Amino acid sequence: MKAIGAGIAVVALLGVGLGLGNIFSALVTSVARNPGARDTVFPIGILGFALTEAVALFALLIAFLILFT
Repeated sequence: MKAIGAGIAVVALLGVGLGLGNIFSALVTSVARNPGARDTVFPIGILGFALTEAVALFALLIAFLILFT
């Protein structure tokens, strides 16, 4: 049962992968359309990356807690 619970907790990583792809796709598209806006758009993209990656770390932490406690 622990393995099933940990597997369900890791399902959140699917959403994180899709979210990261969406963030960087939008970042590349916006810089390609307007290169002058890079200085404004890039920090926002990196912030989105960091917040989305934090969700992945939380999901992994929950999976490890379920598995090893």
